Amino acid sequence: MIVGVPKETLPGERRVALTPAVIASLGKADIKVHIETGAGVEAGYPDAEYEKSGAVLVSDRAKLFADSDVIAQVNTYATNPEQGRADLELMRADQIIIGAADPLGSTERVKELAETKVAAFGLELMPRITRAQSMDILSSMATVAGYQAVLMAATRLPRFFPMFMTAAGTIQAAKVFVIGAGVAGLQAIATAKRLGSKVRAYDIRPVVKDQVQSVGGTFVELDIQTEDAEDKGGYAKAQGEEFYKKQRELLGEEVAQSDVVITTAAIPGRKAPLLITADAVRKMSPGSIIVDLAAATGGNCELAKAGEDVVDNGVLILGPLNLATSMPYHASQMFSKNVTTFLLHLVKDGAVQFDMDDEITTGTLMCRGGDVVHSRLRDILGLDPLAGKADES
Repeated sequence: MIVGVPKETLPGERRVALTPAVIASLGKADIKVHIETGAGVEAGYPDAEYEKSGAVLVSDRAKLFADSDVIAQVNTYATNPEQGRADLELMRADQIIIGAADPLGSTERVKELAETKVAAFGLELMPRITRAQSMDILSSMATVAGYQAVLMAATRLPRFFPMFMTAAGTIQAAKVFVIGAGVAGLQAIATAKRLGSKVRAYDIRPVVKDQVQSVGGTFVELDIQTEDAEDKGGYAKAQGEEFYKKQRELLGEEVAQSDVVITTAAIPGRKAPLLITADAVRKMSPGSIIVDLAAATGGNCELAKAGEDVVDNGVLILGPLNLATSMPYHASQMFSKNVTTFLLHLVKDGAVQFDMDDEITTGTLMCRGGDVVHSRLRDILGLDPLAGKADES
């Protein structure tokens, strides 16, 4: 079986789906890797390393698709609709596509992908279960985002992060407030703590208090009640507007006292909850910074703009996109490990097996045989449920 790795075409994307280090382990499962020339260069993996590891370099993208049983990409067509459209013509029936697809946000494009009759797996749909943790790209890439968010703030904050005792006086540590204690939030807390700041954090899910404390943060408990704060996948659950109104009011008090605020609150397939109002921003000290990691889905901060820097009343609001690609070497290493583990889970006797009794398979399989087969995506598209065993995502 041949797995093809095309060069990423999304503007600004520097990651690669498979790194040289995994070639040998795939080879033991009788999986050969063909990679487009130059695919790993921007991530820090030159062609020579792939050749040394046993991969076959292919200079013709069309040939790569034609020869490959499986295509592994960081960004499938669903997340790269403009530059990726040309790849639709290179795909063939029953070919397998694996990668990021933003399935809950780009469902119509998943439907277009289905029309090529490929079998496509969206890795963002990976079930939040113990045996799938090593395949979870959301967690891997969130680790990068949380780390980078703190570094972005530290390099642009007009003050030190740690406390200093100097002959010129004492420099007080920066106050960092992290909203959302998922993978990105916990990494942000840990990174800010390592840089010497005082870190406070809030999450709608009180069960994460121990996790916040374990990485050096102080958990902020708001005087607000909620029920069913966490869904079965471990994500924060959407609440009613009255809850969010009260939450914004209480969070505003914490935000006003902070030098840096990092927001990470997101709900899969939905607009990000508004947590920081413009009024709250204007109560912050000039020179303070907000890094809104949810900017791509509407933002947690009312003033955030996706992909832009905004200054309001002296406060800098950053809305970074695709932070994982800003650290392509290690982001690719983690993404590659996720993809490799997933491939080895699917492949038996040198071929991908569609075990529809396996929740990892059914949870990530978006389309096959010309139709969208994932029940949640069918529901979003307004399609009737498929007969037989449906996925449980």
